[in-house]
Amino acid sequence: MQSKKTDTIDSRDQDTSRPEKALKAPKTLDIAQTAAAIRSKRRLRQNAVFTAFRIAAVINGLALLIIVYFMVANGWRAINWTFLSQAPMDSMTKGGILPCIVGTLALSIGALVVGFPIGVASAIYLNEYARPGRLLRVIRLGINNLAGVPSVVFGLFGLAFFVIYLKFGVSLLAGALTLGAMTLPVIIGATEEALKAVPDTYREASLGLGATKLQTIFRVILPTALPGILTGGILGISRAAGETAPIMFTAAVFFTPHLPKSIFDEIMALPYHIYVLATAGTEIEKTRPLQYGTALVLIALVLGLNLLAIIYRSRLRRKMQT
Repeated sequence: MQSKKTDTIDSRDQDTSRPEKALKAPKTLDIAQTAAAIRSKRRLRQNAVFTAFRIAAVINGLALLIIVYFMVANGWRAINWTFLSQAPMDSMTKGGILPCIVGTLALSIGALVVGFPIGVASAIYLNEYARPGRLLRVIRLGINNLAGVPSVVFGLFGLAFFVIYLKFGVSLLAGALTLGAMTLPVIIGATEEALKAVPDTYREASLGLGATKLQTIFRVILPTALPGILTGGILGISRAAGETAPIMFTAAVFFTPHLPKSIFDEIMALPYHIYVLATAGTEIEKTRPLQYGTALVLIALVLGLNLLAIIYRSRLRRKMQT
């Protein structure tokens, strides 16, 4: 009798446990299905965003190729040795653009000489010395605002301060200082990001070995961040080489057949020369091939300067990796 009772009790327990298992199984299935649905939605969103990024990159690449093709197709006939080695002649309808090339190179190098040291020093102070607080936030806000200021405003500033107040006149020096001030936000931003990318363990190890903070900055942090710092220099020189508004108030003139002999001389520059040929020339249609040829030379000059800086940066990275 007892065995029968126990059998009946066990059978009842088994009967009551089966519905619980039956209830648990659908719950786990629902949770798994919900998780799978969430993962699929995330994948769809991720793929959609990545597709949008790829489309944007393709559009930018195509736009660049179209512009370069348009310039090459319309300007290659004007490029020859005379065009690259002589000054403009006959109301700039003949001759070449040698003074413009020299002036653009001088302005770009001058802007880099002025803006690069100041920008790097400012980034070192902001990242290594400045204490977090309201003052630091105000300084960074000002730098970000300067990055969005139109170039013509920098040109008016250079005209008022360098040309008139400091009495430099319309000269290479005034133009280089104006372009250097304009490139500061780009150089500071890129340099600060490069300094932030240096691991804190490098700083701690250097200080732990007895080096001062200044020695740590110059012997450890700056060499490690140098490739990123050069990126800021590349962006700065690219912007300086292609600007027209700042130099038309401070450095460039309509025509001068002579190459600059000092930093206080007036110069010609490729961007301003293109503007003059396209808008203020006496025979605009006749100079149309020269306009495209000058634009093509400007693009090649900027790409060449960038290529040299990129090659030097890649060599530095290889040395650091080895």
